[in-house]
Amino acid sequence: MHAIIYKFNVIEGHENDFEIAWKKLTEAFMTYSGGLGSRLHKDSEGTYIAYAQWPDRETWEKAGSKLPENTEKWINAMKDSSEGTEILYQMDVMNDLLKI
Repeated sequence: MHAIIYKFNVIEGHENDFEIAWKKLTEAFMTYSGGLGSRLHKDSEGTYIAYAQWPDRETWEKAGSKLPENTEKWINAMKDSSEGTEILYQMDVMNDLLKI
């Protein structure tokens, strides 16, 4: 399993738009691109961090090319509601004790 940790700098006042777009885009990655899901977190300073899992690195790398055209609106909504996305870490899962 491959995991990615993202950092999003969401524009103040656009949090709801961002959260909706993040959810819709995550669902699209799960439906069309083999994504295993993601968790979105927000720290005390308002920074959003997402943890996403993929079966492997190759699936993640090809994910964007498998999305249908109608997901472009969610990609744009995330871009419009944030000042940027940063990939903090890419890593392989070595042991998983997370309880769902």
